[in-house]
Amino acid sequence: MEKFKKYLAEAIGTCALVTFGCGTAVAVGCDSQFGGGYVLTALAFGLVIVAMAYSIGNISGCHVNPAVSLAMLIRRQLSVADFVGYVIAQLAGSAVGCVILGALFGFDCGFGANQIQDGWANGTVWGALLAEFVLTFVFVLAIIGVTSKQGNAAVSGVVIGLTLTLVHILGIALTGTSVNPARSLLPALFAGGTALSQVWIFIVAPLVGGAAAAVVYTFLDKKKD
Repeated sequence: MEKFKKYLAEAIGTCALVTFGCGTAVAVGCDSQFGGGYVLTALAFGLVIVAMAYSIGNISGCHVNPAVSLAMLIRRQLSVADFVGYVIAQLAGSAVGCVILGALFGFDCGFGANQIQDGWANGTVWGALLAEFVLTFVFVLAIIGVTSKQGNAAVSGVVIGLTLTLVHILGIALTGTSVNPARSLLPALFAGGTALSQVWIFIVAPLVGGAAAAVVYTFLDKKKD
């Protein structure tokens, strides 16, 4: 039952992330040159993580992201069985979030799916892979760092939420900002088209970025013999 509660919490958290984050992108738009939609979307993703961190964080850790779960697996803070359970729950939560968006905005709304942005002068597959790797590396490094110290418990949700806002401020103009395979895969499946053909970028790069963050932080934090 305890495992089920953790998985349910992860599903709820990821559903909220997609509903409020991607939903805000659908509602206000994400033009990086004009309008406030760009900033509003970045804030929506950050604020929903703050809300979830302080509501489900004590139950599941509030990963709501396979890249974060992979990092915790590498750091031996998550078992292989729980990693699989978390990822399945995160994907299920993302799917429910997409259904909610479809009901609210119509099933042709685009679902805030990630793709290489047209206005990005250097928008190539390799550029997108690099961008998502760097964005995810910074995001997951911040998560590991702030949650590794018990004294940070009171502020960790705010730090993580602000970091997600930060990476969105840069990343929206490049890829729409994924840093989360669960946030990208289901919206791409619902949206189809270009988003679906490019979705592998937003699975591979965040997972590699999250794994790299776990390895680098473990090295940096290793005590001297």
